[in-house]
Amino acid sequence: MDTLITAARVLPRPSAPIDGGAVLVRDGVLAAVGRRDDVAAAAVDPVVHDFPDATVLAGLFNVHVHLSFDATRVMLPNFLASDGASLAHAAGDHLGQLLRSGVTTVRDLGGRTVLKPAGGPRVLASGPPLTVPEGHCHFFGGAVSSDAEIRALVDANAAAGAAVIKVMAGGGQITEGGAEMWESQFSLRQLEIVVAQAARHGLPVAAHAHGADAIAASADAGVSTIEHCTFMSGRGQTDLRPEVARRMAAGGISACSTSSRNWRMMAERMGEDLARRVYGRLPWLEEHGVRLLSGTDAGLPGSTFDDPVGALELYEWLGFSRRRILEIATEDSAAGLGLSAVTGRLEAGLSADVLVVDGDPLAELSALAKPLLVLAQGVPAS
Repeated sequence: MDTLITAARVLPRPSAPIDGGAVLVRDGVLAAVGRRDDVAAAAVDPVVHDFPDATVLAGLFNVHVHLSFDATRVMLPNFLASDGASLAHAAGDHLGQLLRSGVTTVRDLGGRTVLKPAGGPRVLASGPPLTVPEGHCHFFGGAVSSDAEIRALVDANAAAGAAVIKVMAGGGQITEGGAEMWESQFSLRQLEIVVAQAARHGLPVAAHAHGADAIAASADAGVSTIEHCTFMSGRGQTDLRPEVARRMAAGGISACSTSSRNWRMMAERMGEDLARRVYGRLPWLEEHGVRLLSGTDAGLPGSTFDDPVGALELYEWLGFSRRRILEIATEDSAAGLGLSAVTGRLEAGLSADVLVVDGDPLAELSALAKPLLVLAQGVPAS
């Protein structure tokens, strides 16, 4: 059955709005996108949804979440105390929150298993990330201590259905006793083994890297995305390296800030000067041609699954135009995940991942917080 969605404006892509536009969905695929009369003429006995004051755009991306975490201050004890069934149930609930807020594509970058939920947003899951013994997020079960173990875990995650391989190239803040955030966990040679073994399965690699050295090694190893990408060199210290950013841009390596709606609280704690320096890496990366991806680290304390707008407002604070922000949250994120031929735009032949919001997000970003209809591969959010 055809579904015809008409609205005040349609954004096939954020740079090309159509006033008085329409979208035609057929069998989970976009059959036509354009002017209302033209699209309506292609419809066959459609169910019509008319939104006279709304905007239709592609579904949003959140390319860095942890579906097994609950976003509370005790998320780690709760995770450690939960069995597989309860974690799967919670993941389903979190996916529902993501979808209802307009997110139709998700990367789950760390859990005990490769989650394969039925329905809801498109999920690209990594399973247990590779880390060192007692290293960052070792509690997921991905600790490796030799080249053979690195290859074996990549193979195991691939066999379990992983869509991406995650490696903890550096330390993190939620694991006591492990490497500091700015310290590396794997050598360049080991990261190259991860990338090569993942490539045997046709899989990209996402590298967790706060430290400038870990970012540089990840870029040299040829990972696909660098998560956090903060260029830390010590506590409260950063070391932006233009040559690394240039290598990332040349190699098509994308960066995900993983900043949630918590950025405002963090900026207040850091103070204006430090906050502008820490978050200023994002416009700096953009200036160097590095593709930016939209992801929030949802599941960590305070990083909820239902507020993509709160996270995207960081870019507005940094001076990004609303058009660029929407591009990062849709077509740029699709490109960074290798999904440009699948989703990220409203174009005939692509998946019907559709978001209808009240108002115009090109005029006010807050319009994204007012979803009226969300379709994931043609199926309405419930």
